[in-house]
Amino acid sequence: MMSAAETKSTLESRLDALQSHFTCDLVCEKSILVRLRDKLKDIGTDERNFWLGHVYNLQGFVHYHMGLVEEARSFLSKATEAFHQIRKGDSDEGPWLLVNYGNLAWLHHYLGEDEESESYLSKVDALMKEYPSPSEDELHPEVYAEKAWTLLHFGKDQKKQAADYFQRAIRMQPDMVEWQTSYVLGLVSASDHEKGLSGGLLEKLRAAREKDPENMYLAVQCLEQKAKEQKEGEDIKTEVRELAEKISMNPVGSYSGIKPILRLYNVHISHDHAIILAEEALRKHPDDRYLKRCAALCYKWKIIIEKDTLPTKSMMDRTISLHKELISLYPDSALVKKIDLANIYAKSSEGLHKAKQIYQELLEKDLEPLEKQMLYNRYAKYLYFKRNEHNISIDYHMKAAEIPHQSFNRNSSIKTLEKILRRGENRRCSEIKKFLQNLQDYDPVEAFNGNSPN
Repeated sequence: MMSAAETKSTLESRLDALQSHFTCDLVCEKSILVRLRDKLKDIGTDERNFWLGHVYNLQGFVHYHMGLVEEARSFLSKATEAFHQIRKGDSDEGPWLLVNYGNLAWLHHYLGEDEESESYLSKVDALMKEYPSPSEDELHPEVYAEKAWTLLHFGKDQKKQAADYFQRAIRMQPDMVEWQTSYVLGLVSASDHEKGLSGGLLEKLRAAREKDPENMYLAVQCLEQKAKEQKEGEDIKTEVRELAEKISMNPVGSYSGIKPILRLYNVHISHDHAIILAEEALRKHPDDRYLKRCAALCYKWKIIIEKDTLPTKSMMDRTISLHKELISLYPDSALVKKIDLANIYAKSSEGLHKAKQIYQELLEKDLEPLEKQMLYNRYAKYLYFKRNEHNISIDYHMKAAEIPHQSFNRNSSIKTLEKILRRGENRRCSEIKKFLQNLQDYDPVEAFNGNSPN
């Protein structure tokens, strides 16, 4: 008979072998978890969403690592219910529950409820016997699909891994349209939007659209690519309006396509029409925080992008009001909203002191490295464009660049410093050159007209 220590060791060995969010080595920095929690909540709870069980599964993992144990338990139970509801035409239980049951086994173990943990381990074993993987050397395709969908919500490297997992799942089970759609949308998300999509990826996008015609988010992505390719004299305004009407009839959420259709309105029709569309959606759903976020974005686009036009007082008041509301609706991930609010205040001479006050308060906060990096980059731009304090702006671009996390904000600051060097007019050029030479993980690709700063 095994001792208690041996029994616990055996249990933990079995738990370690599970396919679960708790064994995937996911990033658990607080700022990342908070943003992810908000992102998952904004997807919505539409019962027609194929990925709803996966959404709840990941929410359970996120809430556990934020110390919200009862919320974690609730979300993992919701995941089980969602899988039963969405897959009810297949069977009461199936391989799509492998990760969910693995998560529940881990959660009960962490809570010291090892009897319940053992129960879920037995359920996992039973599912694996009843639904073995089509390939002996690989995981079940349902597991690959869930791992892939999960990794799409993390960094660029994880998105590459997600593409590989989706390909494996699709190869073994090619009839799952939702997997193919998410695989292609993941590739689009990870692509270099400045350079546009490759011909092969465009083909994949169009093929996915044919197989999944009711997916409005996918429809917007296809229309966005068509807009980039449009020939002179070709007009897509009618298509944009028709698609917006279809999207407005669907449940609200970040998967609905509302944000990208507003972006198309903004670019191809007008800032004002994008605002009208967002406000119409808000009238139908006045308490939806994601729609408020979309509306605030439309107002920001108009105020920030239309540099030569001074916004009216009513426009400024509505924009400021929406951003203040967002700060209260997203209290734990409000840094970006506060920075946006500061930049909106900076559009008027009367608001410059408020903008300065917001930035000073943020600079005094104890932030995580990625948050500091973003703040320094945005503050540097504010100093340059709004206060003409070019020298201090360089200091903050350096502060952003020296934080060794690969991100859009770090790359933006490095590109700005490279641009100053290429011009060769700033008295701090030699200092900047030395700074970049000593910068950790710096790769001067195409910088300095193809020459390294050496």
